[in-house]
Amino acid sequence: MSGGLVLTVSILYLGLLFAIAQFVDLQSAKGRQLTRNPFIYTLSIGVFCTSWTFYGSVGLAATQGLDFLPIYLGPTLVFILWSVVWVKIVRICKVHRITSIADFIASRYGKQARLGGLVTIIAVVGTMPYISLQLKSIATSFRILVSSSETALLHAPNEPIFFIDTTLIVAIALALFAILFGTRHIDASEHHEGLVAAIAFESVVKLVTFLAVGFFVTFGLYNGFSDLFSTAADRGLDTLFTVSADNDYSVWMTMTMLSMAAIICLPRQFYMTAVENPDEAFLRKATWLFPLYLLVINIFVLPIALAGRLSFEGVSADADMFMLTVPLFHDQAFLALIAFIGGLSAATSMVIVASIALATMVCNDLIMPLLLRWRGLNINKNDDLTGLLLTIRRVSILLILILGYAYYLIASESYSLVTIGLVSFAAAAQFAPAIIGGIFWKGASYRGAMTGLALGFVVWLYTLLLPSFAQSGWLPISFIEQGPYGLTLLKPYALFGMEGFDRLTHALFWSMLVNIGAYWIVSLLSHQTAIERIQGTLFVDVFGHTDDERDSRYWRGSATVADLQQLVGRFVGVQRAAQAFADFAAERDINLRKSHSADAALLDFAEKMLAGAIGSATARVMVGSVVKGEIVGLDEVYRILDETSQVIEYSHRLEQKSAELEQATALLRNANERLKELDSLKDHFLSMVSHELRTPLTSLRAFGEILIDNPEVSPEERERFLNVIIKESSRLTRLIDQLLDLARMEAGQMDWSLDTVDIAATIREAMATLAGLIKENEVEVETRIPENLPMVRADRDQLIQVVINLVSNAIKFCDKEKGHIALSVSVEDDMLEVSVADNGKGIPIDMMERIFEKFHQSIGRDEDKPQGSGLGLAICREIVSFLGGHIWVTNIEKSGATFAFTVPRADRQDVRLSAE
Repeated sequence: MSGGLVLTVSILYLGLLFAIAQFVDLQSAKGRQLTRNPFIYTLSIGVFCTSWTFYGSVGLAATQGLDFLPIYLGPTLVFILWSVVWVKIVRICKVHRITSIADFIASRYGKQARLGGLVTIIAVVGTMPYISLQLKSIATSFRILVSSSETALLHAPNEPIFFIDTTLIVAIALALFAILFGTRHIDASEHHEGLVAAIAFESVVKLVTFLAVGFFVTFGLYNGFSDLFSTAADRGLDTLFTVSADNDYSVWMTMTMLSMAAIICLPRQFYMTAVENPDEAFLRKATWLFPLYLLVINIFVLPIALAGRLSFEGVSADADMFMLTVPLFHDQAFLALIAFIGGLSAATSMVIVASIALATMVCNDLIMPLLLRWRGLNINKNDDLTGLLLTIRRVSILLILILGYAYYLIASESYSLVTIGLVSFAAAAQFAPAIIGGIFWKGASYRGAMTGLALGFVVWLYTLLLPSFAQSGWLPISFIEQGPYGLTLLKPYALFGMEGFDRLTHALFWSMLVNIGAYWIVSLLSHQTAIERIQGTLFVDVFGHTDDERDSRYWRGSATVADLQQLVGRFVGVQRAAQAFADFAAERDINLRKSHSADAALLDFAEKMLAGAIGSATARVMVGSVVKGEIVGLDEVYRILDETSQVIEYSHRLEQKSAELEQATALLRNANERLKELDSLKDHFLSMVSHELRTPLTSLRAFGEILIDNPEVSPEERERFLNVIIKESSRLTRLIDQLLDLARMEAGQMDWSLDTVDIAATIREAMATLAGLIKENEVEVETRIPENLPMVRADRDQLIQVVINLVSNAIKFCDKEKGHIALSVSVEDDMLEVSVADNGKGIPIDMMERIFEKFHQSIGRDEDKPQGSGLGLAICREIVSFLGGHIWVTNIEKSGATFAFTVPRADRQDVRLSAE
C-alpha cells in the first residue's frame, strides 16, 4: 500500500480529531455543552483501551488463549462492585479542585510538594513503557501497511522513512499534536469538553474498526463462531480455548489485581474519570456502560487470534499484528487500512491524555515548586506567568514522548506489547495504597505515604525495569542470572530466594509488600501535623465537608483583595482572575474593594483557583506568601473540626440511642401485653383447675353423705355409688399427678429412666390402656406400625404417657357421630415419627402456636366447654423435648388435626454421641 496514502489518511484522521475538539470547545464557550451526558463520559473512559487492547490482546490470545481476559476483568470488578471508590475520588476532586493524581496524593497528605514531586517522577518513569508501547504499535503497523514485501506479514521491516526512524517521526508527530490539543488552557481543573469529545470519538472508532475486522474473520473467512472454533480445534489449537495451558492461576490473579489498580491509578485514567467528570451522577451509568464497552470490544479477540494462527500456520509470525496481517493475507487492503486507523486511534488517545496529565503533573508538582524556591530567578516578581506555565507544559509533553521513544530504543524490542503494558501497570499500582488508604484511613500520614511510595518504586525499578535493560543488552545479563556482584539472594527475578513465580507476580508481591508495610507501619509510628489531620478529615469525611466554605476558617491574615487578585492573575491570566473575583462577589452579593482586607472565604477561593492552575501544594505556598499573617493556628482548626466531628458523632449517637429506646419501648409494650395475657390465662387456669378439683370433690362428698345418711340403700345402689367415688378419686389423683409432674419437669427435678425402648410395644401398651375409653366413645382407631422398627432412646413410662395424652385428646375432639383416629409410625433419618390424626374440626389458626402451653385449651366434642385440665399437651411437649425430639400440630385439609412428635433412634444416637 502506498506510504503517501497511509500518511495522508493518518494526518486527515488526526486533523478530524482536532476539528472535533475545536468545534466542541467553541460550542461550550457559547453555553452549549455537547458532551455533558453519561454516554460521552463513559466513552472517554474508554481511553483505557489502548493499542495494547487493539493489538496486544490478540497477540496474547494467540499464544496464551484466554489469559488476556484478566486485564478487563479487573476494571469490570472495580466499576460494578467497588464504584464507591470512584464516587469518593470524584467528589474529592471537585471539592478540592484536584488536577492530577499527584495533586490528589499531595493534597491528601498535607499539601506537601515533595510528595507530589515523588508521585510525578514515579508516574513519568512508570508511563514510559506504556508510551513506548503506543509508539511501537503505530510504527510497526505503519511499516507493515506500506511495505510491499510479503515477509512484512510475518515480521515488520525496519526501513526508515526519509532516513529517519519511523518511531521517532511518530513520537514527534504525537508530541506536536498533544501540544496543540492539550495546552490551550491554563486551568487543568476545568472541564476540557473538546478533549473529552475527541477521546470519546476515538473510543467509537477503535470499537467499530475492531468489530469490522472481527466480523470479517468470523463471518467472512468462516461460517460463524462454531465453524472457526471447530476448525481451530481440528488444527490442534483447542488449548487456546482454556484459561491457561499450565493451569497457573497465579498469573490470572496478578493480572486481575494489577488491572484493578490500574483503572484507578493510571494517570490518564485518573484524569479522564475523576478530573474530567462533569457530574457525579454519570458514574452510576458508567458502572454498567463501561464494563459493557469492555465486553463488546473483546468479543472478537480470540476469533482474530485463531484466524491469525490458522492463516500463518507452520510459520513464525508476529501475533501482535494479526489485526493488520490477517486482512492483508486475505487481500483485504482497505480493511487493513481501517484496522490501522483503529490502532492509530487507540494509541493516540492514550498518548494525548497521558502526556497532558503527566505534563500537568511535571509543571505543577515538579518544576514550579523548584522555580518558586529558586531565589535567584525572582519568579515571584513576574507579573504574568501564564506563558511560562504553558511553555513548561509544552516542553514537558515533548520530553515525555522523547523518553517514551528512548525506552522503545532501549528495551521495547525485547518484549511483547502486553508485557510492556504490564510493566507500567505494576508502576501505577504503587499509588494504590496511598490513594485507597488516604480516602478511608484518617491516620495515614505524609511520612507513611512518602516511605511506602519510595520503597515500592525502588523495588519496581529493581525487579521489572532494570531487568528489561539487561535483557536488551544495556546492562550485563549477569545482573539477572547471578544478581548484582554475584549476590544470588538479590537476583531481580528471584529476590531473597523466592522462586517459582512468574516475573510479574514476583515483582508485584515484593513491591506491594514493602509499599503497604512501610505505609502502614510508618503511619502508625509517625506524628501527623495539623494540616495532615485536617486534610485527612476532609478526604475521609468528604461527604460531610462539601460546603463551599469548608476551608474558610483556615486562613488568618491581612492580605488585600488587590494583592490576592494580582497573585491569581499572574498564574491564570489577569482578565480571567478579574472575572472570577467579580463572579465571587456577585454570588455573595458583596462589594470587593481592592483596598479591603480579604476575608478567609476569599483566601480559600483564591487558593482553589490557583490549585487548578499550579496544584494544591504550590497554591498553598503562593497564598501564604501574600497573606500578612499565617494559616490559622492549624491545631486550632483541627480542634474545631474535631469538635464538630464530635458533635456530629454525638448527634448520631443520640439518634441511635433514641432508636434503641423506641425499640426497647416497643419490646416492653409487647412484654407488658404478653404479661397481661399470661395473667389472664393464669386466672383462667386457676379457675379451671379449681373447677376440676371441686367437681370430683363435690361428687365424693355427695355420694359419701348419701351412703352415711341412708344406711338402707340397696346393695346395687351402694355398689354404683362406690364405683362413682372410686372413679372421681382416680380423676382427682390423675389431675394432681399431672400438676406435680409438670412442675417437676419445668423445674428440672423429674426422675427420668432412660433406656432402649421398643416403640411398637410401647404404643400397643398405651392403646390397651385406652381400650375402655375408645369403646365407651365408639371411636374407630386405625394403627399403622411397620415391622422391625428401630429402637428408641426414651423413658418408657413417659413415652406411654405421651401416646395416651395424644390419643385421649383425639378421642375428645374427633367427630361425634363417626369418630375416627389414625395412629402411624414412620422412620425419618435419625428419628422415629409418631402421628395421631383425628377427624374433628381441627385447631383454630390463632391457637396453633399456643396449643402446647399449659394455660390453653380447645373446645371439646360437645362444643360447650373445655375438656380436661389443659395440661396433657404441655406435659407432652416437656417429655418430647427432654427426649430430644420435637412435637407439633397441623390441620388436615378436609377436617381434623394431626399431632405428631419425634423420638431419637437409639442406634443413630449412639453414633452421634461417640462422634461428639
